Amino acid sequence: MAEGTTPRTTSSADDAYLQRRTLRRGSAGWLLLTGLGVAYVVSGDFAGWNTGLAKGGFGGLAIATLLMGVMYACLVFALAELSAILPTAGGGYGFARRALGPWGGFLTGTAILIEYILAPAAISIFIGDYVESLNLFGLESGWPVYLACFVIFIGIHLWGVGEALRFSLVVTAIAVAALLIFVVGAFTDFSAGGLDNIAVDTDAFASSSWLPFGLLGIWAAFPFGMWFFLGVEGVPLAAEEAKDPVRSMPKALAISMGVLAVLAVLTFFAATGASGSDALKDAGNPLVVALEGSGDPTPLSRFVNYAGLAGLVASFFSLIYAGSRQLFALSRAGYLPRFLSLTSRRKSPYLGLLIPGALGFALAAGTGNGARMLNIAVFGATISYALMALSHIVLRRREPELPRPYRTPGGIVTSSVAFVLALSALVATFLVDKDAAYIALGVYAVALAYFAFYSRHHLVAKAPEEEFAALAAAEAELERK
Repeated sequence: MAEGTTPRTTSSADDAYLQRRTLRRGSAGWLLLTGLGVAYVVSGDFAGWNTGLAKGGFGGLAIATLLMGVMYACLVFALAELSAILPTAGGGYGFARRALGPWGGFLTGTAILIEYILAPAAISIFIGDYVESLNLFGLESGWPVYLACFVIFIGIHLWGVGEALRFSLVVTAIAVAALLIFVVGAFTDFSAGGLDNIAVDTDAFASSSWLPFGLLGIWAAFPFGMWFFLGVEGVPLAAEEAKDPVRSMPKALAISMGVLAVLAVLTFFAATGASGSDALKDAGNPLVVALEGSGDPTPLSRFVNYAGLAGLVASFFSLIYAGSRQLFALSRAGYLPRFLSLTSRRKSPYLGLLIPGALGFALAAGTGNGARMLNIAVFGATISYALMALSHIVLRRREPELPRPYRTPGGIVTSSVAFVLALSALVATFLVDKDAAYIALGVYAVALAYFAFYSRHHLVAKAPEEEFAALAAAEAELERK
């Protein structure tokens, strides 16, 4: 089947079908969308990135973070163009569906789902660890805390998208303010001598004090450099609920990426300079370690500890939102069981929230391995990045006359850089956690089997993303005649 053509079998959908599957339009302006973009990511500033120091040292992680920052910036510019062309809840799936056909759309959507279902499960475990370490209400990390996270925050999402995004904005603002306060406090103890104090592996190729694990250490640190930006690409999933998405999407994507880049640079240098790279490389709470060193807790370190919990809540909350919208779009179009896209009176995809939430809770309670689940999420993310960047390249080449209210600076050169770096990051996941990569591949294989044998024959032709792709096929057929 040629790219961009309609599937062999489609299902008709009357107006009643789509009316039972509608979101609340006009609920989010550029400010809420920007807050959503930062919320997806902000927990990564508080913890996780520092493990990259054990893979690449300060220099290796710094270079990896720079390259991953370039990848995300290029991807965000490409997505800004694509989201202005097709402002629907499908996000990456919708872009790839038009550019790469039904298989490309499903491959992209499934990769995004892997990221946005696994990441909240992992973060719920980290929230439990924070609650226990802070001795909040005498609770220990375990399934009751994980369950409370899913029940409370899914409940807010069921209340309504506007309320949910405003809550997310407030919590995110608290987390960002805390990061800036941390930076000011940490820079008072900054010492450049501690940046390269990790022991050098003399057997590693091209190793030095700045690259203690050699050139390969840079590559191995890619997944951890991503932690400063992982999730920002989910902003287009809110397009169907945005005010004037053609204008607000590119603006929100650009501003949120700028904010995240500044936070990444400040957090990375302030934390490593305050305590030294060696002290941070295995820390579960690196910002607190940076402030306390081997001493006693301080008022500032306690404040940052509580703020870290706020950052985790912001990311957990926003990732649930993103996963529900991607699931909603794939289900509405028939790629997944259609009942998952039903919406409530308040226009929330309630099954798209409850079922992934139940799955995430089961994974968190059953495994307790947050790091493994995050590595699986990163694997899915890198596949989706490569496919979304490729979609931009294909659409620019195949449909140069397609109306583009926003155009990516640099055109396909920009998206090509994102594509190459995304593939490099995908390979790097095998250097970090082979088991996680193989688990993700297994999930992918099961999903593809479902699509190949069933759902591709039962797609809904009237779903927005499918209509957009069908229009392209019709125009191409007219040109051939």
